[in-house]
Order: sequence, then C-alpha cells, then structure tokens
Amino acid sequence: MAQELLLVFAVVFAVNLMPAFGPPTAALIVFFGFNTELPMPALVLTAAVAAASGRFILAHAFRHWSGRLSDRLRSNLSAAKAAFERKRRNAILALGLFTLSPLPSAQLFGAAGLMGVRLLPFTLAFFAGRLVSYTFYGTSARLAEQYSLRDTFMDALTSPWGVVLQVILLVSLAVLPQIDWARLFGVEPDENPPTEP
Repeated sequence: MAQELLLVFAVVFAVNLMPAFGPPTAALIVFFGFNTELPMPALVLTAAVAAASGRFILAHAFRHWSGRLSDRLRSNLSAAKAAFERKRRNAILALGLFTLSPLPSAQLFGAAGLMGVRLLPFTLAFFAGRLVSYTFYGTSARLAEQYSLRDTFMDALTSPWGVVLQVILLVSLAVLPQIDWARLFGVEPDENPPTEP
C-alpha cells in the first residue's frame, strides 16, 4: 500500500506543478479509485496533500519569476496586491474561490504568486476544498466501470472547452502584470513583499 500511495503522491504532485494543460486531479482520483484497492481516506488525503504541495511550489515559482520582470511590471503587481489586500472581503472571496472554484487552479496560484500575496491561507483553503471534492470523486469512481489513465489524459487535452478555458486563463495571467492597478484602483504599490508563505 505504501508504494501505491507514493505513486499517487508523485503523479498528483507532478500534475499540480504544471502551469497549464495538466489533467484535472479529480480525474486522477477517479483513475486511482478504479484501479487500486487503496482505502479511500488514504487515497484522498495523499492526493490532497500532493495537490496542495504542488500548487504551493508552483505559486512560489511564479513569485520567483516575477522578480525578473521590469520595475514597471513589478510595480503594477505590487499595486494589484495592495488593491487585493485593501479590504478583508477580498481575501474572504479569494479563499472561497480557492476552496470551491471549478476553474483550473494552476492559474489562480500563478496569479497569487505573481502578486506576492501570502500563499499559505490559499493553499490551506485549496487543501480543504480538495478533501471534499476528492472524496466525492473517489467514492463515485468505486461505483463505476474501469477507466484508463490514457482516457484521463486524453480527456484533459482534447476537450475543446477545457483547452479554450486554459488559453483564456493563461492570457489573463500574462496580462495581469501589464495593468496599471495603481491608477485603476487608486492604491499605492506595496514595496514590501511578504516574508512569510
């Protein structure tokens, strides 16, 4: 069982490091639910920890990459962060988005990393939401027929709506630093990036 859980962790972690076009982790849960005898709580917990860890590292990679942007783009991102953090309601809405959103989470974590917001609250919200959704998908998988890993990947890569959504979110992520958020929201850029996760 330990080797199977390690495989689940490795696959889910790797997929959640991908900034786009990775298969949905829920589809991987369905695959492992079909094709293993792993206890559902262990499968769900392992996958949720792996997914949250992968997204956390992905966001940090975006944060590191943002340091290579021009001063103007970094200032825009800093102003976006200041506008985001100005109202507590924004943070609560964002936590809800990370917890319950059906949108691909890679771009959400990429945006959080680029803006330099604290990542730990979003990662914990993401983890909590995934515990619930993975339990649902994993339990459903045990009630259905066999499903192949090839089907999982092909579904993610060939769904026209899925591809369009991924492209739109990637373009949005590329546009994020280009917007003059200070002028748009009347905020001053935050010149002190967070020192905690």
